[in-house]
Amino acid sequence: LIKLLLGLEYTTSVLIVGVLMTVYVIFGGMHATSWVQIIKAVLLMGGTLVISIIVFAKFNWSITDMFAQMKTATPLKETFLNPGVKYKIGLDTISLNMGLVLGTAGLPHILVRFFTVKDAKTARSSVVYATWIIGIFYVMTIFLGFGAAAFVGNSAIVAANPAGNMAAPLLAQALGGNMLFAFISAVAFATILAVVAGLVLTAASAFAHDFYNVILKKGKATEKQQVGMARWAAVGVSVISIILALGAQTLNVAFLVSLAFAVAASANLPVILYTIYWKRFNTTGAIWAMVVGLISAIGLVIVSPNVFSPEVGKAIFVGEPWFPYTTPGIVSIPLGFIAGYLGTIFSSQKADVKRYEEVLVKSNTGINIGG
Repeated sequence: LIKLLLGLEYTTSVLIVGVLMTVYVIFGGMHATSWVQIIKAVLLMGGTLVISIIVFAKFNWSITDMFAQMKTATPLKETFLNPGVKYKIGLDTISLNMGLVLGTAGLPHILVRFFTVKDAKTARSSVVYATWIIGIFYVMTIFLGFGAAAFVGNSAIVAANPAGNMAAPLLAQALGGNMLFAFISAVAFATILAVVAGLVLTAASAFAHDFYNVILKKGKATEKQQVGMARWAAVGVSVISIILALGAQTLNVAFLVSLAFAVAASANLPVILYTIYWKRFNTTGAIWAMVVGLISAIGLVIVSPNVFSPEVGKAIFVGEPWFPYTTPGIVSIPLGFIAGYLGTIFSSQKADVKRYEEVLVKSNTGINIGG
């Protein structure tokens, strides 16, 4: 997006964003990352609302007129409004939605947001507010998509970027000129900053706490040592990410988004739900769920149409895919839950009922959550 908006070289754009994220996380930490995400959310909702209202006005404030005009607004004509334009296999669509819906509940950089509120009651109310805000935003994306198709046009969108990444900024320019275009471009950049900063922070925190403190220091590392290690880990995560991004310039890696959701739903969510709701669940079951969920999700993607395609240029490699669906959730998510169940019932390890009751009380009341 930076390359497209500012006309910079891809390498330069990646380095600018990568360095900026690293500096932001190292010096700002959770506090700064939380604020940039709050600001981004306000800007994103505000900008999307303005564009949606303008688009709706151009359709004469009528949902019926909007859908009627969209029947002739694209090269697809009436089929534009029918299912199967992008995902031609019904089970593939179900698989994608399973990953998106269930994966959100298991993404680490989403879950870490719960550490930014003061107590369990606030966390619960914030989830309700967030769900409403996100739901309203997704309704407004209908106006963004229809508006871009009708008032920018397929050829102009593809000419700017074949993947369609410039659709929203081009729509803003068509509706409100350069001022609205600049604002939406700023929102896009704020979104990049917020998302990547959150990812870097989560990865660095996990490394500093789980690996450095728990495994290497046997839980005896001071808070100062953990913060210092988190900063170094942020640098390491950023460097690796920049190198991977530079190497992936010519590859279509959009499927990695759905893969991240599928991994979260297959490996993380079973452990979370079993821990809270199943008294017998134990460590063996947790390991089985994570390992099977992770390996099945990644393994199925490797042999999917995202990686192998008989058409040159459609995927990373040329060849017939072994797995027919572009997203693995429909198979990997059940496998993760089944593995967690089987790992528990076949394990000789006894469940710690006292720990279960402790988690149950903490998850519902927030009492002694710091302990």
